[in-house]
Amino acid sequence: MLRRMWISVGIPVLLMLLGAFISIAAAVAVYVSYRPSLHIWHTTLLQGEFTANSKTADWNSYLLLEEALFNQLDRKIIRRVPTTEQMDFNRFSAGSKSDPARWSTNWNRSSEWPVPDARFGVLLLHGYSDSPYSLRSIGQSLQANGGQVLALRIPGHGTAPSALRTTTAEDMNAAVSLAMAYLHEQLPNKPIIIVGYSNGAALALVHTFAAINDGSTARPAALVLLSPEVGISPIAALATWQAWIGEILGVNQLAWDTIEAEFDPFKYNSFAVNAGAQAYRMTELVRAQIDMLTASGRLQEVPPILAFESEADATVTASAVKQELFDRLDSGDAELVLFDVNRVFEQEGLIDGQSGFKAALSGPPHRYAISIVTNKSSQDPAAVVQQRPAMSDEVTTQDIGLNWPKDVYSLAHIALPFPPDDPLYGDGTNGNPDSLNLGGTILRGEEGRLQIPATAMTRQHWNPFYPYMERRILKFVDGVVSINK
Repeated sequence: MLRRMWISVGIPVLLMLLGAFISIAAAVAVYVSYRPSLHIWHTTLLQGEFTANSKTADWNSYLLLEEALFNQLDRKIIRRVPTTEQMDFNRFSAGSKSDPARWSTNWNRSSEWPVPDARFGVLLLHGYSDSPYSLRSIGQSLQANGGQVLALRIPGHGTAPSALRTTTAEDMNAAVSLAMAYLHEQLPNKPIIIVGYSNGAALALVHTFAAINDGSTARPAALVLLSPEVGISPIAALATWQAWIGEILGVNQLAWDTIEAEFDPFKYNSFAVNAGAQAYRMTELVRAQIDMLTASGRLQEVPPILAFESEADATVTASAVKQELFDRLDSGDAELVLFDVNRVFEQEGLIDGQSGFKAALSGPPHRYAISIVTNKSSQDPAAVVQQRPAMSDEVTTQDIGLNWPKDVYSLAHIALPFPPDDPLYGDGTNGNPDSLNLGGTILRGEEGRLQIPATAMTRQHWNPFYPYMERRILKFVDGVVSINK
């Protein structure tokens, strides 16, 4: 009888599962048929990257691992790129215009910029799929102002996009802790400032909150955050199912969210689904740590924070920075600087949706200051900053001496750290004729003929208000250093 029941129930269930498997396999086959092919830099996994379980105890050991990793990159990927893929704009094609070796400094690697009798230390933490190049300009300004800078190549970055298939949030956090310990050792009794961009901002927050929760002395004196990754779509966390199905079916393309040409010398264009999952994991860690601070009543120990964010940020959830971070702080030493959209384009009806930033200047007073960089009027490209101090109802307006460029309707997540004269991402006025310029190039023609995706030419890469942002950062850091003397 049991056998008959098993046959009557079990066989239909098995047939349903088999049908579901066949349907999934068919859907995957169709999906993959429309996806680009994978290349050696997608499929080759380098060995020896730093992880949270590495027996690497100090900064010099980290650099030795990094040196071995880049030697392996050269042997296993760059030297093995097929002739048919050695294009003018391929970062893995030796001698191409996208080859990082064409630059006097390979900004994909960690570096330290010593300063005699430094007044303070700086740790630069770049974003996901990025490299230390993204914070190069800010780091150089802080070095000129007396700061000893350490630019960390975060694990999984700077080599090949395949590394993002295995790197975890814990690996990245462990590297930050190692770098901070080194800076505190090199600069005893000197304030250390962390500058974090995107995922680097989340790393900065997790390290800081964890140090307070754990009672560690290796805390930063202040944080500067650009396009901070505090909230992203939960869909990113579910992407690991796509990679899991790909493992079962033996379809490597499913390990990737995007597969694109690698034309950028200092940033991956292909993005592994694991990277999205780990980015979401970072936002969970930020929330968990701030929850612990709230429960223990230690929010007042959070150091001063100066953060910059664009209203038009398609990478992270813009509202999360205010709602899930700043609104929870219990300190008057924090300020959120928001870059509005270009209201001239809004007046002309070309921008979809209303900016929600204006509401930040009204309502009950905040425990932190808020500044909004916006148009002087909806017909005027001149920019002003509207500022509301902490615990105040007063809003002041100040001219900053900068204008919206006539063809820029908003900033972008990737634009904030780069000045207009950046040789790679700037407006083209200071480009290197022997290499690629991504920020100032405008090409017109038929689709499907460029080596570089058209979207790479339309997304805003540089910040027209960078001079204002830099002034604010230098003033903020000077204030922190003077207090911590």
